[in-house]
Amino acid sequence: MSFKVAVVGATGNVGREMLNILDERGFPASEVVALASRRSQGTEVSFGDRTLKVKALDTYDFSDTDICVMSAGGNVSKEWSPKIGKQGCVVIDNSSAFRYDPDVPLIVPEVNPDAIEQFSRKNIIANPNCSTAQLVVALKPLHDVATIKRVVVATYQSVSGAGKEGMDELFAQTRAVFVADQVDVKKFTKRIAFNVIPHIDVFLDDGFTKEEWKMVAETKKMLDPKIKLTATCVRVPVFIGHSEAVNIEFEKPITADEAREILREAPGCQVLDKRENGGYITPLESAGEDATFISRIREDSTVDNGLSMWVVSDNLRKGAALNAVQIAELLVERGLIQPKKKAA
Repeated sequence: MSFKVAVVGATGNVGREMLNILDERGFPASEVVALASRRSQGTEVSFGDRTLKVKALDTYDFSDTDICVMSAGGNVSKEWSPKIGKQGCVVIDNSSAFRYDPDVPLIVPEVNPDAIEQFSRKNIIANPNCSTAQLVVALKPLHDVATIKRVVVATYQSVSGAGKEGMDELFAQTRAVFVADQVDVKKFTKRIAFNVIPHIDVFLDDGFTKEEWKMVAETKKMLDPKIKLTATCVRVPVFIGHSEAVNIEFEKPITADEAREILREAPGCQVLDKRENGGYITPLESAGEDATFISRIREDSTVDNGLSMWVVSDNLRKGAALNAVQIAELLVERGLIQPKKKAA
């Protein structure tokens, strides 16, 4: 079976990555359509060895399209996802617009694949926040064995999480520092070059940011509502790859060696944990890779049944585009959708 797939936001960082991954993984697509706003109409984007011309979202007819992977921001998704879903096309949305809707499943295929059965309520499936996706991939196999009570996480998030503008700003500021030019701050709240900023998304009344709140709410929805989690989300001068320092308290005893073996066997996880110089993963090595990498696994003697670890992943892939494509693959593998157009 082959499916007609539309990619909305095809000119953005994540949209382009979605096209790359659909091709790389050989998704069974009879046709792939690149969509964006009218101002991007006619722009060319790559899909494998082919070039697609971008079409305008607001004039596209979804009635013969099976799957729409969307990465065009929350406002666009709020307007268009329900309309697309009503035309019988399943929307896999990368924004935060529908993540907390009880009628919309929030999915990481390695973590809660069975929740996908609920997609037909609105024909919308939500992709989690990039920092949450890699976290729950690492937490799920440990939770299954020893039951997580509490998680404390500090993130080190790359500028690509803020889109092309974030990447351009890091590049421009770094160059300006080296040639002694004026450093302009536009996208971020402070200079990002040679600096770190403990602020991602807007501040909430309790002092946490919305990015930190997302990690709490999404972990509870996908993994276990009883887990207590607190996060500090930090932007760092790295182009691609989010890193997380994770401290976990379990209900049952678990050793670092046991955790290492569990994670080595877990889907989507790759353990690189040698207690020597360079025996750990950094965001530089994670770029372009599908896995969630785990290093620095060690026991925390300050709490009963405590572990600390270092989790790194390519935020454009597992944190966004790859996860969306994996959700589409899950729909197909479970026979939850059928192509609207039968093969000739």
